[in-house]
Amino acid sequence: MATPKSTDPRATLRGGLPDRYLTPEDLAAMFSLPSVETVYAWRKKRIGPPAIRIGRHLRYDPRAVRDWVDTLTTNDSIAA
Repeated sequence: MATPKSTDPRATLRGGLPDRYLTPEDLAAMFSLPSVETVYAWRKKRIGPPAIRIGRHLRYDPRAVRDWVDTLTTNDSIAA
């Protein structure tokens, strides 16, 4: 019997990369943000991971999100 796939968006960056683009809601859940509005504020200020627009929807490439997280942790280790 097949086991159902995990739907926890935080597992996205831990394990392998998903086969779909991430939504702003996925990012809010992944980073335990207070609301999805924080993700939109990051985009407006150009401080978050790069997003692409597919039609009227905002989506994030999981690899770009991982690279963004890596640059944050690299910058933190340099500053320490």
